[in-house]
Amino acid sequence: MATIGMSDIKKGVRLELDGNPYRVTEFLHVKPGKGAAFVRMKIKNLKTGKVIEKTVHAGDKFEVPELEQKTMQYLYDDGEFLQFMDTTTFDQIGLTHEQVGKDTFDYMIDGMEADILFHNGQAISVEIPQTVVLTIVETPPNFKGDSQGGKKPATLESGAVVQVPFHILEGEKIKVDTVEGKYLERAK
Repeated sequence: MATIGMSDIKKGVRLELDGNPYRVTEFLHVKPGKGAAFVRMKIKNLKTGKVIEKTVHAGDKFEVPELEQKTMQYLYDDGEFLQFMDTTTFDQIGLTHEQVGKDTFDYMIDGMEADILFHNGQAISVEIPQTVVLTIVETPPNFKGDSQGGKKPATLESGAVVQVPFHILEGEKIKVDTVEGKYLERAK
């Protein structure tokens, strides 16, 4: 298995620590006046999402985690599990709401494709596209004088609520940023 040393640490690099896969989110190479250089880094656990700080010295080695990413189609929520299907093999897996994450689930609709990350054969995280097109199912009507830069809540077909400009109406399709949870524009 490949290893990573202190000089290989960069933002986005994946490494394994105590059997868990992590991704480097921040790093800082420190070269003090006295003593050896070292790296301070923040790493995010890909299974739990927890971020920890770690100091790495010259000679420290980390394994590269065996990760596999598959594009799968979200089928439905059976109440206990969210069902996903591999579009090439038609194999299905069920993931809990905790495994998927509320921020991701809020923007998922039946039939949507998602990238699922596997570590040693187990699904550990689900990522959906950063922008998705969703239909507004409920929003208050417009009133005269509501045109100047204000916003109103709109419930999307996925169940998420975002703030939209007053001129947007029920039934319209809009682009939404799934990371920020914001309205971007009308879908064309």
